[in-house]
Amino acid sequence: MIGESGPIDLPRTSDSGVPLERAIRGRRSVRGFSSEPISLDQLSLILWSAQGITGPERGLRAVPSAGATFPLELFIVVKRGGVEGLKEGVYRYISDKHALEPLLEDDVSPALAQAALGQGFVERAPVNVIIAAEHGRTARVYGQRGVRYVHMEAGHAGQNIALEAEALGLGTVMVGAFEDMLVKKVVGMPAELEPLYIIPLGQPRS
Repeated sequence: MIGESGPIDLPRTSDSGVPLERAIRGRRSVRGFSSEPISLDQLSLILWSAQGITGPERGLRAVPSAGATFPLELFIVVKRGGVEGLKEGVYRYISDKHALEPLLEDDVSPALAQAALGQGFVERAPVNVIIAAEHGRTARVYGQRGVRYVHMEAGHAGQNIALEAEALGLGTVMVGAFEDMLVKKVVGMPAELEPLYIIPLGQPRS
């Protein structure tokens, strides 16, 4: 299994072949997930769409960021058997390397669902992407107004994930109802970060 130790290189991203307009039309909130895993290629594209590097010469990313301050961090909770060839656990996405940093080895999906006020589909989803932010990275440049810019950026990233999921035939839903401190505890999030979204991902249940 991948993920024994050290950073895990993700597959290079490719084109889903689905027109943007079709993905926009088809996007719906999905709360019913099958037990079928997603592929590492699918996870790679999802993470790239949210925070992947698209301008290597300047380190620019897939979503707009006020002043290129890049306040967002992605944490990935993988259920046991949730991603083909990847161990269950908690990972952090490393944008500049397009890689995963393993943080925890346990399946914390049940605990994450409890932190999300008992929403069962969070536990049933093969993968949950948590978008977190260090507001200070942007606020140091823009003051209190920077907090608004961070939340706008999180929305950009969330929409990219939703559209990429649709293009890949996956289902997803945006979750904002959760206990912040519990989410941080479940995934081992550093104190300076605040969770903004939980985004379950998986094959839609037929």
